[in-house]
Amino acid sequence: MDPELEAFVPLFPRADLTDPVVQRKHFAELAAAVPAPDTSGMDVEDHLVPGDPAVPVRVYRPHGAQGAVVWLHGGGFVMGDLDTEHPWAARLAGGSGAVVISVGYRLAPEHPFPAALDDAYAVLVWAAGNAGRLGIDPERIAVGGHSAGGGLAAALALRARDTQGPPIRFQLLNQPGLDDRQETWSQRTFTDTPWMNREKVAASWRHYLGAAAATPYAAPARAADLTGLPPAYLATAELCPNRDEDIAYALRLLRSGVQVELHQWPGTFHGSQAILSADVSQRQIAELAGALSRGLAG
Repeated sequence: MDPELEAFVPLFPRADLTDPVVQRKHFAELAAAVPAPDTSGMDVEDHLVPGDPAVPVRVYRPHGAQGAVVWLHGGGFVMGDLDTEHPWAARLAGGSGAVVISVGYRLAPEHPFPAALDDAYAVLVWAAGNAGRLGIDPERIAVGGHSAGGGLAAALALRARDTQGPPIRFQLLNQPGLDDRQETWSQRTFTDTPWMNREKVAASWRHYLGAAAATPYAAPARAADLTGLPPAYLATAELCPNRDEDIAYALRLLRSGVQVELHQWPGTFHGSQAILSADVSQRQIAELAGALSRGLAG
């Protein structure tokens, strides 16, 4: 493990999703401890997107932005909101120069699949339909997210392709959760890794799926056909249970004719980019912003 990260491992809470309500509190406390981002070069506004029910979003609009990303927070499908994602959404907007539309989607287990995906799709449709008001080019809308949010973003790209929904320019997938089956080497082996391990991943999928069967819109790795999807950037952490399914998904995208950039970060663990004092974390965050900027360019 990267020595700058290893020093912080004892400070992370135990990887556990047994009680989602308690874990949401801990997650919010961790997010509150992150140094505040600089938002002086952008406008930040909250909106309610029409839906059933309405979906809260926070829009970060850097001055002069043209492209946008519908951004989905992490938290194992059960944690996170607009406030916990604020440090990361603002940094992504500032670093990329793109409008970031952060989505406060409904959480499991109270709202299992497909609630979160329905919320994300409603925001994608809203963003495309209100591009003029948002000051963005409707042909330059990406989807992206971290962890569970990355899995939701991949599912959103599949759904938009299958339903002839709004065109998606790019996918930004950071350590995404893509496969409920947990059959890869990293899923079977990483039983005691920091923050995210095999059992926490299993609990996250149990909460998210509820009584529903896993479909490609819940677990994108189950999709038989990946052709026609937008170009993608996938980032993985070395000590992350999701690592191998993410690499496998990137390879399948490539074999399906989809342009892919894949970055495997050595010495990192799931979510370790939150440790901002580490050089590797700074590079990860800058790379995500750069990938988004490149993906929306042209």
